[in-house]
Amino acid sequence: MPVPRKIIIDTDPGQDDAVAILLALGSSELDILGITAVAGNVPLKLTENNARKICELAGRPDIKVYSGAIRPLIRELVTAEEVHGKTGLNGPDLPEPTMKLQEQHAVDYLVETLMREEAGTITLCPLGPLTNVALALIREPRIAPRIKEIVLMGGGFFEGGNITPAAEFNIYVDPHAADVVFRSGVPIVMMPLDVTHKALTTTKRIDAFRKLGTKVGLATAQMLEFFERYDEGKYGTDGGPLHDPCVIAYLLKPELFQGRHCNVTVETSSELTMGMTVIDWWGVTKRPKNAIVMRDIDHDGFFVLLVERLGRL
Repeated sequence: MPVPRKIIIDTDPGQDDAVAILLALGSSELDILGITAVAGNVPLKLTENNARKICELAGRPDIKVYSGAIRPLIRELVTAEEVHGKTGLNGPDLPEPTMKLQEQHAVDYLVETLMREEAGTITLCPLGPLTNVALALIREPRIAPRIKEIVLMGGGFFEGGNITPAAEFNIYVDPHAADVVFRSGVPIVMMPLDVTHKALTTTKRIDAFRKLGTKVGLATAQMLEFFERYDEGKYGTDGGPLHDPCVIAYLLKPELFQGRHCNVTVETSSELTMGMTVIDWWGVTKRPKNAIVMRDIDHDGFFVLLVERLGRL
């Protein structure tokens, strides 16, 4: 058996974040060292709570959850209750968590863990705004070459934005943090809207989760039914895009995705395009390539993987 890949999930749950966490918890190839919560889809008090709810839903109260940045580096916090509901996990009726939040701040945990563990062995999996990761890189620049890679959900280019015409939500919430991360020199794999908008939660796919006949399967179906209603109305599609699980799916089956190595630069000065990820897809600049940007996904294979792994919980 290969040694499980060490990961830290940085997240702002969010129903799609929840499914990503469940996918990781159902996959023995991954060793989840910890989960760090950040303000994003909903305020920090809810995201740190939701991360623990999901761990307990999966029967994994042993996972350590750390609370992180309460707001972006510079700008005021923007949240997305209109998408995720007031709790961030509207849909199922999940009990309040009994597992304790860790006392250490998420940023301190990231720095300490990356400095302690062997260099090149930890993958960071940000599913929300990049505030915690940027703060860690600012506080201790020596962690950058120690990170194996950062696989993140965020940005868009050909697909445009989903919170402004130009910007995807995670990057828009903290564009200055995203700028720090994309300039860090750490190897990055980016799952933009160009990929996630091809992973739609159709009625048939949601039914597959319900048919698992488990607490996890039912809760997932209920979360996705609530979550998709907003995007179905917005895009006129059968189902909504399932963004964040693409990050974990890539770690498990990279062959599900196709993309190319590009330069990605984050807009931080123009209010019109604030948070836009400017992707040099065609190589028309001399800016150094700093991210593998995914554009295509085997969406059927993606959902087969999701159902199979959540079925293990």
